[in-house]
Amino acid sequence: MHKKLFIPGPVDVRADVLEKMATPMISHRGKAATALQKGISEKLQKVFQTKNTIVLSTTSGSGLMESAIRCCTAKKAAVFSIGAFGDRWYKMATSNGVPADKFRAPDGQATDPKQVDEVLATGEYDLVTITHNETSVGIMNPIEEIAAVIKKYPDVIFCVDTVSSMGGTNIPVDELGIDFCITSTQKCLGLPPGMAIASVSDRAYERAKTVPNRGLYLDIVEIMDKVRVDDKYQYPSTPSLAHMFALDYQLDLMLKEGLENRYARHIEMAKVVRAWAKKYFAIFSDERYLSNTLTTIANTRGISVADLNKKLAEYGYEISNGYGALKEKTFRIAHMADMDMETLQGLLRTIEKVLEL
Repeated sequence: MHKKLFIPGPVDVRADVLEKMATPMISHRGKAATALQKGISEKLQKVFQTKNTIVLSTTSGSGLMESAIRCCTAKKAAVFSIGAFGDRWYKMATSNGVPADKFRAPDGQATDPKQVDEVLATGEYDLVTITHNETSVGIMNPIEEIAAVIKKYPDVIFCVDTVSSMGGTNIPVDELGIDFCITSTQKCLGLPPGMAIASVSDRAYERAKTVPNRGLYLDIVEIMDKVRVDDKYQYPSTPSLAHMFALDYQLDLMLKEGLENRYARHIEMAKVVRAWAKKYFAIFSDERYLSNTLTTIANTRGISVADLNKKLAEYGYEISNGYGALKEKTFRIAHMADMDMETLQGLLRTIEKVLEL
């Protein structure tokens, strides 16, 4: 039985989108591939609200996160973490020999813009990483306030992980001054996993050119040179054309729905889950900064989340346990991509039935 997925990713993918991945192959060096990749880039610029260069990578979002911190840190990176995926930025830096310091907020709390200001005022750092939407704790950072602080420091490259939020909530990249904005296909974009996407500013590109030992496969200079030269929209390594066929089609669906309508749908679903969580359990995180694409719920009833998921599977549903140290202490319900209210409410009613709430 196929289970409807309410986990942080991968998400359920529309049947017609999946079918597009079976499109017959074309030469990835031919004119048809160039036209495909150019069209995708132009549509993604609308989604990202940017004029920056769009980069596609046959990796997970982690691939372009690693590219950003490795390629664009000349002095030292300031990693602001609010959970497991913020911590991942720091691990990427240290694994690549990139000087970095981590500034960790307590679980369930957002990054404090005042702390960002204090850290950058030292002059020690030339790159900042922020996790916009941390799925381990269900927090969405106050990106507008953080961006306003970073704009005070023109030599700092601003890198943002929007893996679980781009396409599900409003993130105006150029307005915020984000230099390296990263997402991936299996979350709010509603595709299978396997491709990462970023918008990359000229500032980030110029910085990267000054950094030695950027690696090869994820060298953002080589990638951008290939994409931009003679408007060819090509890549140094073989791309996943199957993902591109599906992405091109899905972007048309998203733009037809309307980005503002899409954001509003995510917010309405989030409100329903939050109200349900407060009625039967409790919200885990700081309610001033709750995610619009996923809700982390405190397990105040001491239920076995693992057992709940086994029961839900019998009805064709799957939610997510807490992440890491929060396993069984919390559980998570994602509400992103092409999820609709009727399906979401069906899940909530089923949980009530299983737990006899």
